[in-house]
Amino acid sequence: MDVVRQNPDRFQIHALVAGANVVDLASQILEFRPSVAVVADETTRRRLQDELNKCSLPHSAWPQLDAGPAARVAASVAPEVDFVMCAIVGVAGLEATYAAIRSGKRIGLANKEVLVASGRLVMEAARAAATDLLPVDSEHNGAHQCFRAGRRDEVTRLLLTASGGPFRDTPASALWDVTPDQALQHPTWKMGRRITVDSATMMNKGFEVIEACWLFDLPPSQVEVVVHPQSSIHAMVEYNDGSVIAQVSATDMRMPIQYALTYPERHRAPVPRLDWNQPRTWHFTPPDLEKFRLLRLAYQAQEQGASATCTLNAADEIAVEAFLSGRIPFPAIATTVQETLERQPAREPATIEDVLVIDAESRRLASRLIAESYGAATSVR
Repeated sequence: MDVVRQNPDRFQIHALVAGANVVDLASQILEFRPSVAVVADETTRRRLQDELNKCSLPHSAWPQLDAGPAARVAASVAPEVDFVMCAIVGVAGLEATYAAIRSGKRIGLANKEVLVASGRLVMEAARAAATDLLPVDSEHNGAHQCFRAGRRDEVTRLLLTASGGPFRDTPASALWDVTPDQALQHPTWKMGRRITVDSATMMNKGFEVIEACWLFDLPPSQVEVVVHPQSSIHAMVEYNDGSVIAQVSATDMRMPIQYALTYPERHRAPVPRLDWNQPRTWHFTPPDLEKFRLLRLAYQAQEQGASATCTLNAADEIAVEAFLSGRIPFPAIATTVQETLERQPAREPATIEDVLVIDAESRRLASRLIAESYGAATSVR
């Protein structure tokens, strides 16, 4: 929103899509005057109407108010739309993103689960529509910039950096006592609850490995993770002559968002500049794949192929919800995901509907495994 605010002559918002936060959405409608606003369901739509009635905006200036998955799809494929920023967390954003890709919209992709759950189908659709799929995650956006330095056949590996999360230096034995509040204290980024916990388990980095394999057509063996607590270098690409091109910037998501909006051009972004007159130290260490088992499981799922990564994501979402509600301890997130992967048969989805069926099956299995081990609603605290 701030990138649009800074460039009113270049960008105009046609549609805003939200979940249930009608207060913030109403404020954004007042400022940006979209033609369409979509929320999660009819109850929320009525709440949004009530919120707008409190504002000074006359009914004649209200956007069209819609709700539900079909309305999200309609907003994403509207003929007035040139660019779609896909940032709905989880597979809830998959249908609208896939529809936008097939209709030839330019995509800014912030939703990892789109490629984690359905990478093959999504990339095939992007190629068929000859549309740009531009990553907004800081790591993949940085990699996209680094790849511009040479030919793809000259690349030997991609390195994605990870902050290591709040438990980077915590002994594995102490993770059993971790609380949701502690897991939500990310040292670098301010993010949503699920993605913050995924960062604490390093599953988020596993999702990024899978996403990078699809975005840049690389096998998992050519995508490496390195822990970099300072989060200044977002990605590095190594070329066959030994050169390593790194993308360095402030930890501010407005830069990658604007890059996606203006690519292949660059414009001045409303972000702080690094002060190179100040001394700085950067550290790099390999991740502990025994302590952070989910990162290893992500590599294995991508190697396995078919629906394994869809199951990986679904089980993780259920397990993170259970942890945040106090039903399972922190290490049980990884155990739940591993057991779900072992028990859910992998198969190749032919359609997005197939992906959603596999996602639902995997969620039910993960929920059952948690109930069998910890009870349907028993708190572990």
